[in-house]
Amino acid sequence: MSAITIDMRRTSNGKTGAGSLQMVLAPKTQKELGKALEALRVNKLDQARSHLEAAYRKAPNHPAVNYLFGVYFQQIQDLEKATAFWTQTLEFDPNHVLALLSLSEALMREARLHEAEMYVSRAVEADPSSWRAHAIRADVLLKEGLRADAIKEAYHALELGHGQATGVQPLLALALAESGNKEGALRVLEEYTRDDPNDGSARKQLDSLQTTEPGKDDAATETNPTTSAESAIALPLPSNWLPPDVDENVPPVKSNTPCSLDEVVWKAGKRVEEFVTNVDRFAATEFLKHESINKWGLEGFPEIRKFDYVVSIKEYRPGYFDVLEYRTNKDAPSEFPGGIETRGLPAMALIFHPSNGGHFAMSCEGLGRWNGIPAWQVHFQQRPDKPNTTRAYQIGRNGPSYPVALRGRAWIATDSYQIVRMETDLVSTLQQIRLFVDHTVVEYGPVRFKSRDVEMWLPQSAEMYSDWRGKRMHRRHSFSNYVLFSVDEKERISEPKRERKATKQIESLGLRD
Repeated sequence: MSAITIDMRRTSNGKTGAGSLQMVLAPKTQKELGKALEALRVNKLDQARSHLEAAYRKAPNHPAVNYLFGVYFQQIQDLEKATAFWTQTLEFDPNHVLALLSLSEALMREARLHEAEMYVSRAVEADPSSWRAHAIRADVLLKEGLRADAIKEAYHALELGHGQATGVQPLLALALAESGNKEGALRVLEEYTRDDPNDGSARKQLDSLQTTEPGKDDAATETNPTTSAESAIALPLPSNWLPPDVDENVPPVKSNTPCSLDEVVWKAGKRVEEFVTNVDRFAATEFLKHESINKWGLEGFPEIRKFDYVVSIKEYRPGYFDVLEYRTNKDAPSEFPGGIETRGLPAMALIFHPSNGGHFAMSCEGLGRWNGIPAWQVHFQQRPDKPNTTRAYQIGRNGPSYPVALRGRAWIATDSYQIVRMETDLVSTLQQIRLFVDHTVVEYGPVRFKSRDVEMWLPQSAEMYSDWRGKRMHRRHSFSNYVLFSVDEKERISEPKRERKATKQIESLGLRD
């Protein structure tokens, strides 16, 4: 397989409002809350209530406990108690976005639109980058007859949510139709049903618009079809171990600052191309902290590894790279914890290599900041019509490889156009190998090699969250003591142990079994 590979091999051994789940709770209470979450996800409501009652007895004033109790009562159709618990959640955390949005949706169902708008506006104020907040606000405004405002909010939700928010399109189409823009509504629905042909409600909505007789009020179709917006913007149950999905929230950017996507991607690509050209291989000291996550979202005892780490990167034909990695440690186990080996993290920036850029749909979200550095925020997603050469999972010594389509966001420095941070998620789960979560964050920083006056941006840290075959894990990698061979063979920055031995061995190195 030509893709850069993250091997999953068997070896010898909130801004979303969900952040309150991470507030300090006693371990037993965390476990009860985790069990409640698990039961709610699989609709085992009696079990969920039992665990929630146990958690409530231990932490009655905790916003996460109260919010989930509201979700439980919502699922058993007791909206009065659900709203009571969500209201109580806001007493303990006034900016709990999920509670604000849940209350807004509940009030919409009761046609209490003014109150619903008040709560959803608070949610937007608390988290302006929440696409769900803007989508729900669009729904409220449309029901209030404020069509122009609803259209604006729906468009903004689609911009913020990228692939996750596509289900807002039927709501946007309804708003456009009711405002008299039948042509725009048809265009939106045709695009949506082409991408999601199984949405029967949207298909019915499109058919109704297409058969409306000329001269009739386009806003008042005979069937007045419902949209799929309610299911599209349904609030997710918060995770107590995963960070937010990259498309769940968009970090804030400066308004009215134009961004030239082509220029940003081209200049960032030149930096990546320079990196591949200048670097035949590099070595570093790598520290790994591994934590297994149980099914209730609780972390186990951490395992620590330290490696002498060598990487070689070569482009053997346009868009195809050999990325070889070698790890060794004479004083500690060299295998990865849990029998799962992670590879390919240093090569994520190759997404922006000129040979790869066309494989991704990209958009510039605007000018943001990361660690005080002004940076362009660029969203990317693997195109289904282009080859996926970026990442794959390989199982077993000689097992098959499974390409993994990624979507994510990069922060690109405005002065140097170096990538300072990347964050990715799966485009979709891989049922063949039961891969349900792959959330990765890599942060880059400058490493200067003084004798040749060369500065390269290399990975400083990487975090990976994974749910594969029922095994959940969180890993943090950190890199230091870089040695950049092809720039200057004699250059040393706190040279790693056994570097020379690793250098000799990598010449014949393939992916390790």
